[in-house]
Amino acid sequence: MSGPLCGIRVIELAGIGPAPMAAMMLGDMGADVVRVDRLRPNPMDQFVAAKFAVNSRNCRSIGVDLQKAAGVELVLRLVENADALIEPFRPGVVERLGLGPSVCLARNPKLVYGRMTGWGQEGPLAHKAGHDINYIALTGALHAIGRANDKPLPPLNLVGDFGGGGMLLAYGMLCGLLEASRSGSGQVVDAAMVDGAAALFGLIFGMQAGGAWNEQRGTNMLDSGAHFYEVYETRDRQYVAVGAIEPQFYTALVASLGLKSEELPAQMDSSTWPAMKQRFAAIFASKTRQEWESIMADSDCCFSPVLSAAEAPYHPHAQARGAYLAVDGVLQPAPAPRFSRTQAGAPRTAPRHGEHTDELLGALGIGHAETQSLREAGVVS
Repeated sequence: MSGPLCGIRVIELAGIGPAPMAAMMLGDMGADVVRVDRLRPNPMDQFVAAKFAVNSRNCRSIGVDLQKAAGVELVLRLVENADALIEPFRPGVVERLGLGPSVCLARNPKLVYGRMTGWGQEGPLAHKAGHDINYIALTGALHAIGRANDKPLPPLNLVGDFGGGGMLLAYGMLCGLLEASRSGSGQVVDAAMVDGAAALFGLIFGMQAGGAWNEQRGTNMLDSGAHFYEVYETRDRQYVAVGAIEPQFYTALVASLGLKSEELPAQMDSSTWPAMKQRFAAIFASKTRQEWESIMADSDCCFSPVLSAAEAPYHPHAQARGAYLAVDGVLQPAPAPRFSRTQAGAPRTAPRHGEHTDELLGALGIGHAETQSLREAGVVS
């Protein structure tokens, strides 16, 4: 492994969604991530074979039964030599297992203990079930996303699970690791998706307080209300996106559309936006997406084609940057961000459940005979 986190070891108690993504981000940057898998795979794993589990790449797997005291002890032995731990369960679950923060920090006082939940460790909803859509619903984010006079539109699971969850936890873990390197003491990182989604929504709160945002979705500048920040269909039933907010970019956009700024309403007069959207829509519908790409190629007007996931890796800009790569035949995003001196290495395919059990037990000083005994007792797999 290579990267700025080379030499850092992270124990990940296996989960789904944001916690694996946080572990992947750390692993992409060179951290040695050891995933503690259940003896029986999570039901969600049936949908994704190991080679396709992009968010679980760059880790090793040990299969442990955490319902057995011997299994818990094995994890605690791993914790003794780790820098960080990630747990993805509802509040109280790891405490009942015997792997709560107090137990782990007693074994390793410098441990950074990351907790990934939807609702957080406290509050009336802390123990309730939920998913991305529920967490962003409670923060105001879901309400704001969608077309005018239509219902809110879930933005996949990008805002709660990954932006407000996985990335928030990865950031929190790095903050904790940096502080621990100075103080010599670990601590608990409480990363809640409701907190992360709210943080992502901070700009909108500020705009609303300043009178620049109203709660009627699809009528604001950034939510498809404005004609200059919108998606338009082309003649070949493809789509293009424009985001010409600043005056100079707007001027370039209308010129590329064959219009003259001086003959149009004021750009920020929102009362004219619906009519201008119809006008823009008719113009964009007159040519194919490729034709618009050619027309806009030399114009600094904040234009881009709307690419599918199948198309995106082959765009010339992505190709020039090496933004995607194939791992075991599976095309996926390359590690990011990039570093000038400690660049991340090529990712490794996600492991099969328990693939590295013997290797990791051996590193703990557990020999073949004892490993066999643990396996026969159903402690490891």
